[in-house]
Amino acid sequence: QWVPRSLGDTFAFFERPGASLEEAQLAKLDRICAKLALGPGDHVLEIGSGWGGFALHAARRTGCRVTTTTISRAQYDLARRRVAEAGFSGRVEVLLQDYRELSGRFDKIVSIEMIEAVGHRYLDGFFRVCSERLRPDGALLLQAIKVHDQNWEESLRSIDFIRRHVFPGGQLVATGALADAAARVTDLRLVHLEDWTTHYAETLRRWRARMHERRDAIRALGLPERFLRLWEYYLCYCEGAFEEREIGVVQMLFEQPGARRAPVLGRL
Repeated sequence: QWVPRSLGDTFAFFERPGASLEEAQLAKLDRICAKLALGPGDHVLEIGSGWGGFALHAARRTGCRVTTTTISRAQYDLARRRVAEAGFSGRVEVLLQDYRELSGRFDKIVSIEMIEAVGHRYLDGFFRVCSERLRPDGALLLQAIKVHDQNWEESLRSIDFIRRHVFPGGQLVATGALADAAARVTDLRLVHLEDWTTHYAETLRRWRARMHERRDAIRALGLPERFLRLWEYYLCYCEGAFEEREIGVVQMLFEQPGARRAPVLGRL
């Protein structure tokens, strides 16, 4: 399957107008590492490996250890290969395992746009597992594509283009629902929230331009024209939704009661 993947895997954070997509994706990863104050003494759990971008970057940039888990065979195979080729097999462990089956304790947890696949009925369970896997002074960085709290209930009843044709079974979340679930079943405390919606709109513009540049290479993979049209519509559909703030993307930082790190704004 063709996907617009690069080192950063997901959307980018454009610190300056002229930044390239690669620079902006690395800036996003650096910002996550800074929010969690990652260092050589940390063992990080990543729930949802993507294509291995965060795990490799965090280990390389901060010296931390990363255990990253996915239930996608394609992601598992590629992430493992990337880790091995980079010479980080001793510092980054890639698992093909459901996050609910993991054991052990970690200093920090990261989950980048995996929560949309969890389902609203299982948000309590997700946060409960995160709390159980964290040390008493641990922290959780959650990145999520979200609907507005005012539209949450309606979104649970609707099936739009994306849920029908791109991500069957997916469900965007709401910040209020996430905060409520964390408060309901854990001691985790929301200490920082940052909205990145405009950055996602720009990322989608860049992805669409790259897709146009590489249409022939994509066709050479044997993918039908219908797939290209669907993917282009999907990118346009999402770009417009983020540009008009109909949906958004946020990073939420939760901490356990024992955490005593400096405020996030003092680290960025």
